Amino acid sequence: RSSDLDGLQVQIPKNVSRFLEERSTSRIIECRYREARAFFQLYPDDVSQDGVEFRKKAKALLQLATVTLNAIGVRFWMSSGTCLGWYRQCNIIPYSKDVDLGVFIQDYKSDIIPAFEKAGLSLKHKFGKVEDSLELSFYGEDVKLDIFFFYEEDDHMWNGGTQAKSGKKFKYLFPKFTLCWTEFLELKVRVPCETLDYIEANYGKNWDV
Repeated sequence: RSSDLDGLQVQIPKNVSRFLEERSTSRIIECRYREARAFFQLYPDDVSQDGVEFRKKAKALLQLATVTLNAIGVRFWMSSGTCLGWYRQCNIIPYSKDVDLGVFIQDYKSDIIPAFEKAGLSLKHKFGKVEDSLELSFYGEDVKLDIFFFYEEDDHMWNGGTQAKSGKKFKYLFPKFTLCWTEFLELKVRVPCETLDYIEANYGKNWDV
């Protein structure tokens, strides 16, 4: 909003406390366009009808998830294969078959499931519980949305995983990370600032092939 300061008209945030809170995570990083071009020279992009159609649906799902989670005030970031696609090729990986998001467990809200159902998605799986290894999967227009909840320990973070068929549980460890902003597919979304460390924890040192 506009305010008068010693005769000068200046703009100040309407919500000052929120502005100060978000200032610490306001850094913006771009995807690596040069490296993405080099990647596609080695591994030509999938321009098949199936690949193009999946990317279109995945983009729409990511847009829907962004609007839905922003509306209920839940911080999230692109995780797993969606984060890898942004970092490695500045695009959605056409054979990934889903959209992956991460949420800190302290940002969990019971409104999440009703909000996505109201937005037209159906709950496919709910694994774990808020206290341990929570994971939500939604389904919409042939593309799955996975939301992984991250738990913080003294020297690392982790999220749980559960095999749908066997019920077997896994624990995935990550070095501690902070969140930055990026622009991806015309959306303003968060990614881990320490992206390389995050991806290597998820996919190992050979993530770029």
